[in-house]
Amino acid sequence: MTNNSDNAHNPLLAIADASDALPDFAAIRAEHAEPALDAVLADNRARIQQLLKDGTDTWETLAEPLETLEERVHRVFGPVAHLFMVCSTPEWRAAYNACLPKLTDYAMELGQSRPLFEAWQRLRDSADFERLDTARRATVVHNLRDYHLAGVALDDAPRARFRELSMQLSEQATRFEENVLDCTQAWHLQLPDASRLNGMSEDAIAAAAARASDKGETGYRLTLDFPSFDAVIRHADDRALREQLYTAWSTRASEQGPHDPAKDNGPLMADILAARHEQSQLLGYANYAELSLAKKMADSPDTVEAFLQDLATRARPRAEAELARLKDCARAHGGPEELAPWDLPYYSEKLREAELGISDAALRPYFPLSAVLEGLFTLMESLYGVRAEIASGVPRWHEDVTAYRLFEADGAAVGLFYLDPYAREHKRGGAWMNDGRSRRRHQGGLQTPVAYLVGNFTPPLKGREPLLTHTEVLTLFHEAGHGLHHLLTRIDVAAVSGISNVAWDAVELPSQFMENFCFDRAFVKRMSRHIDTGEPLPDALLEKLQADRRFGAGLATLRQVEFSLFDLRLHRDFDPARGARVQETLEAVRDEVALLKPPEWNRFANSFSHIFAGGYAAGYYSYKWAEVLSADAFEAFAEAGTLDAATGQRFRETILARGGSADAGQLFRDFRGRDPELAPLLRQDGLLDAA
Repeated sequence: MTNNSDNAHNPLLAIADASDALPDFAAIRAEHAEPALDAVLADNRARIQQLLKDGTDTWETLAEPLETLEERVHRVFGPVAHLFMVCSTPEWRAAYNACLPKLTDYAMELGQSRPLFEAWQRLRDSADFERLDTARRATVVHNLRDYHLAGVALDDAPRARFRELSMQLSEQATRFEENVLDCTQAWHLQLPDASRLNGMSEDAIAAAAARASDKGETGYRLTLDFPSFDAVIRHADDRALREQLYTAWSTRASEQGPHDPAKDNGPLMADILAARHEQSQLLGYANYAELSLAKKMADSPDTVEAFLQDLATRARPRAEAELARLKDCARAHGGPEELAPWDLPYYSEKLREAELGISDAALRPYFPLSAVLEGLFTLMESLYGVRAEIASGVPRWHEDVTAYRLFEADGAAVGLFYLDPYAREHKRGGAWMNDGRSRRRHQGGLQTPVAYLVGNFTPPLKGREPLLTHTEVLTLFHEAGHGLHHLLTRIDVAAVSGISNVAWDAVELPSQFMENFCFDRAFVKRMSRHIDTGEPLPDALLEKLQADRRFGAGLATLRQVEFSLFDLRLHRDFDPARGARVQETLEAVRDEVALLKPPEWNRFANSFSHIFAGGYAAGYYSYKWAEVLSADAFEAFAEAGTLDAATGQRFRETILARGGSADAGQLFRDFRGRDPELAPLLRQDGLLDAA
């Protein structure tokens, strides 16, 4: 390891070659990031040159050493990327931005290395390849594919241009996300009293007061952090207040609304789309949608479009009926004749309460975080035979974070995960799972996996146990599903263990699958516990909760189809001569799909981080595609008994355990005994009889 006096005590370098070490988050500082990455990249480059000089025709002399070098980079940069997301202070932002170009350049250098590509090709063509197990053969095949997708076969000039575009795209994605975060964090509304907060829950009003107090202010502070925004948009009686927050929310990072025009993502979107299109054509693809699908289950953009249009056709009658009922509800409450976007969530809640007699306020007391976690861990043990225990003495990055170790029934270590549940300042919005470490077997033994589970739930009031909305329960189970996919792998090769190299339109299967248990009668009875009485959710509320799953399903499906078609066509139909046409494309999709269009000044696309900064470009359809898989998979549990351990073990061994070592479609067939069917999803959403 290259070292110097400045790096002698760098906590990131301390774990670079320690496969079992966890990041010392209490010791890691932003100033450690760049020197540590510089040292590891320089050392790796020297080792790769020596590797090539020594001869690299076998798994042991090529794949294993390269996997070790890749792990070293991940151990150093992984904590940096993670801390940038959960604590995006100016210091961490600067550190991340300094590291990212170096990491991207290194990745492209390796991805376009013809000596490395030729070494992998020799391994593929050798007799040694045939003796490898499934995971190792899959790793070789995936690597050769990825070399081609990195432009290794291009001539010198186009290969250099491809690399230049990759560097550009990496930097632009970061800027896009930063602009959204900056606009989200910069905006707030200070209210002198609670008179405009009527309709909101006592906890939400108290949270607004606490936010003001934390800033040394009196009154009530509303922000665009999702718990604050959601509390207003769904519950505040003051229509003008709802409109004010909706306007701020839907114009983030744009030339519209109350935000800094310097944070406008419009030019960035145009540049990103142009760069993706140019890269696609350099590789011989007609457009970026075709390139994106090279690593997915769906075989063509036309297949995806037909799938989405079929869903829209099936959902539209239900959605039209739902919208009509919303309008009736608004009129009954003295609301407007024509609903605006800031009215839809509000009257949806009113209609939900009127038709189902259910509300967040009625449900939240039954879902203390401690009870939900206990239920989640019991489910994991019942279905998959793994036990979760709090891991004491593990360094954390915030006092809200808890670390848990997973064990097999026989006591064998499975892995570790961190849970960071609450929204806070400088934390990126949304919820996600990131891999902290992959499972792999190396000369020193077995390296167990590590996962980060991150949410933005409503923080508890001081002295109060945190209570989750049912939506937050779903989110927790969703991210836990991703975590289990990563942690319960049986594969010993990092490149295809856990979530690595799983087809992107199948990677949501385990996460969406876990959400189903949050509606299951037997499980919800076991998981829920009233904060005051300790009683489980009553039968009457449970039945309403199950009915609530289908409430608004038509409109929700059309909304997801709208986002997915917009994403697909934006990338498939890009024409350099005509430019990005972002808003034009979105409006055309809305004309085709949406029943209620937002105002002209709405700039949803400018904060659509999933496709411009989050890995879902020409792949947002994956959520609905994987939902077909998850609904069908869960029906196997419904047929056998929801908590059937044998079915759980089969799901673990076929879906969760095998990672990217086999084709996602084949893994599904191994579990279900047939190809996936659409009918279970339509039954789940109450759309089977629609058309």
